[in-house]
Amino acid sequence: MERGLMWLPLLVFFSWLTWNGWNEYQKLEAYSLWSKGFDTAKYDIYSVIGLKNKQVTWGQPKRNIPNNLPSFSLNDVQSVTLLINNNVADLDNLPKKGIALIRFIFKKSDEPTITIPFTDISLAAQWTGYLDNLRLKE
Repeated sequence: MERGLMWLPLLVFFSWLTWNGWNEYQKLEAYSLWSKGFDTAKYDIYSVIGLKNKQVTWGQPKRNIPNNLPSFSLNDVQSVTLLINNNVADLDNLPKKGIALIRFIFKKSDEPTITIPFTDISLAAQWTGYLDNLRLKE
């Protein structure tokens, strides 16, 4: 009986690990179906972003196909900046570690600022540059 009780935490751990793996797989499958409607899209554990015709749609990844996610037009955006640890970052001199956020400030002052989290700083910098260049194009 003591041996059975010794193995119980390991069984619980592997059950939890299996459930988390299945959960993440379901999120990836839902993202795969969702992202087909966009010109370009991004998935990471913090957020999903889709871009089509200067329309940005974003939200948190879920196990089912995301719908009714917030969206906005890049034409309404005044500036796109990269924040690392809540400080504006220089895209040419990026730190190796930190919390990366892309911040969108809108032309209308009554609209709230939107921040979208990223896990990878270099990927966040690429998206920031891409979205800012796309915003400036007419």
